[in-house]
Amino acid sequence: MVNMARFFSPASVVTAVTVLCTSFASAQQSPGLLEGRDVRGQISPKRYTTLAAEIPAKVLTIRPPEGGSFRAGQTLITFDCAMQHSQLEKAQAALAGAQTTLKANKELAELNSIGIVELRLSESEAGKAKADLKSSETTYSKCRVIAPFSGRVAEQKVREEQFVQTGQPLLDLIDDSVLELEFIAPSQWLERLKSQREVNVAVDETGRSYLAKVSRLGARVDPVSQSIKVIAVIDGRPAELMAGMSGRVTLAPTSQNK
Repeated sequence: MVNMARFFSPASVVTAVTVLCTSFASAQQSPGLLEGRDVRGQISPKRYTTLAAEIPAKVLTIRPPEGGSFRAGQTLITFDCAMQHSQLEKAQAALAGAQTTLKANKELAELNSIGIVELRLSESEAGKAKADLKSSETTYSKCRVIAPFSGRVAEQKVREEQFVQTGQPLLDLIDDSVLELEFIAPSQWLERLKSQREVNVAVDETGRSYLAKVSRLGARVDPVSQSIKVIAVIDGRPAELMAGMSGRVTLAPTSQNK
């Protein structure tokens, strides 16, 4: 067996290791090498949510249809609420009767014609009727599903004339007025993302590249994969881009950053 000590002294070994470590660190921090790497990213809408039924009822109308746009506060779904409307009218009538009784008892109490117990009971009945009316009004207000923000219907999960249960998903909504880019970046990108905050994304579906500005970083680096979640906002609002598209994300060249 060849004695390696004859060829490498301890000093030469330390020197070689030092050179290799220095070269590796320089390669990690080199802007050119960082810009050459890429990761996968996905385009997502600014906001998205799933609306669910808050009462059991039959669907009467759904507007707009799947893919259609809407404004914040617009009615998207209406339910058949004949029973809820009847309960509301009943509660209104009960409150009116309780308030009439209370008014009459107050007048009688001033004339010492009824006792304090009867007066307090009538006040209690009026309070109960008022609470019942508020409950009926709240339930009746659920007969319309209102858009929480402006956007588009991504998926329609129910159909007109269908009976739905409480908690059943109805519509998937997105606000794609601003498109975001979500990706998992190597932790080596962290300093560049903090200081220059721009990336390029080459979208598969369009065959074009777009500039995106980093808006926020994940709260921590994953120690196992040495990666971090990044959210960037795509410049402008290119009409050809849609939520769900994906592509290759690379660091923008230093000359593009401001």
